[in-house]
Amino acid sequence: MKLNTIFMRFPGGLPKAVTLSYDDGVDEDIRLIEIMKQYDVKGTFNINSGLEIEEGYEYPPEKKVGKRMTAARTVEVYSQDGIEVALHALTHQRLEIMPAAQATYQVLKDREILEAQFDRIVRGMAYPYGTFTDETVQILKNCGVAYCRTVRSTEKFDIPTDWLRLDPTCHHVSPKLPELTKKFLDKKVSSNDKSQLFYLWGHAYEFARDNNWDVIEEFCKAVSGKEDIWHATNMEIYEYVQNFNRLVFSLDQRTVQNPTAQTVWFQMGKTLYSVEPGQIKVLE
Repeated sequence: MKLNTIFMRFPGGLPKAVTLSYDDGVDEDIRLIEIMKQYDVKGTFNINSGLEIEEGYEYPPEKKVGKRMTAARTVEVYSQDGIEVALHALTHQRLEIMPAAQATYQVLKDREILEAQFDRIVRGMAYPYGTFTDETVQILKNCGVAYCRTVRSTEKFDIPTDWLRLDPTCHHVSPKLPELTKKFLDKKVSSNDKSQLFYLWGHAYEFARDNNWDVIEEFCKAVSGKEDIWHATNMEIYEYVQNFNRLVFSLDQRTVQNPTAQTVWFQMGKTLYSVEPGQIKVLE
């Protein structure tokens, strides 16, 4: 019995996906979101809810970039389609050097506040400073965190497998960003190729500090409007991959069952298939 390799495809059968991940919840995110909206790019913003400022607070004149928002402004800015709110620890502490109980509090309290503010479940995260240990990962599991982004650039487009050690493609300051973007766009995913993910991360205040907003605008423009790219938040990609992995195939690959609540696409041989929620489908 000859069996085919089964390759995941993103919604609509698309072979590529792009997502952004930006940290800290600062004023510059407002401009970044405007750029993302202009080009229909989606992404995730990782927020330290314990560092939101009080109404009426005024920063000293020397504070030029990276100003935090009030709770009310935070909700206003990030309550938009195509934007995911995720954790970044309550007060941006290095979790791996803290006692386990304090690290747990940093994660759970941040989650509690953000879920109350946005009236939604918050299960995504980025590590403060990108640092962690195996013990930190276990704490996140205990706190119900589904994925957590590191700062270790892969310079690749592989679909993540270790979601609590989620390595991005690159930071937007990487000198290889133009080269990687072109490589990603030029890649023709064949029926025998894995799907591709471009995962870009950074801090929006860096664009203001470095006076290089053109970097993110050029990236968003380059990946926008492509027929083979799915634009999604970090959580949308995580949940879709999990749902693909939950597909159940018969031993001879002639039948597939989708036990999830989402339509899932895959490539088998030269044929592209979709399986609707709850469907048991005989494959031709």
